[in-house]
Amino acid sequence: MTARSIEPGGLCSPALLIRLIPFAVFIGLLALEPWLARQLADVFDTRWLYGWRSIVVAGLLALMWRRYAELRVDLPGIGECLLAVGVGLAVLVVWLMLDAGFFVIGQSGSGFDPRQPDGRLHWPLAVMRLAGSALVVPVMEELFWRSLVMRWLVATDFVAVTPAKVGISALLISSVVFGFEHSQWAAGIVAGLAYGWLYRRSGNLWLAILAHVVTNAGLGLWVLAAGAWYFW
Repeated sequence: MTARSIEPGGLCSPALLIRLIPFAVFIGLLALEPWLARQLADVFDTRWLYGWRSIVVAGLLALMWRRYAELRVDLPGIGECLLAVGVGLAVLVVWLMLDAGFFVIGQSGSGFDPRQPDGRLHWPLAVMRLAGSALVVPVMEELFWRSLVMRWLVATDFVAVTPAKVGISALLISSVVFGFEHSQWAAGIVAGLAYGWLYRRSGNLWLAILAHVVTNAGLGLWVLAAGAWYFW
């Protein structure tokens, strides 16, 4: 890896903050959800808290959209998109395989269950959960983990780091930390390596986002088809 260079503003630089804030808000609201659910249980169906969390983060992303230079690039070609779709599907297969035992930490309960008391699917809840995980989360996480963290491990002035200059160490470290953000840590590490490799290879964050979308959307459809709520 190249030597680090400190950009004006250091850890509080606007470039860092606009990529950090949506992710931090998402995690902060996730941490608050158990408490909020207890306070609001008598008022409304607290499963909708996931939707509100997604809306807040989507709003932050929209507010700062013009400042994400890595998203204001030419869209990738068909061949690159097909590669990203293939990578996303491969990660999905790994995610479905590494779902028990040693490969899972901290998983509890039955996950997000969008069914009504009579067992029928509550479609608005299901669509809300699928849209949040397949559309909002990939953009938020790729901006944070790949565009920010992976490049910041090369140089604090990460904006000046082209993805092709990201070394193997930065790819591995960011992928491991990304993996342990998830209860399925091993599958998460594989996902981080796959998405990071795409970004490093192509220099286009949209390909990492597309692969992430394919994985999360495919997982959501599997959850709905198989009733495997624990994946959510």
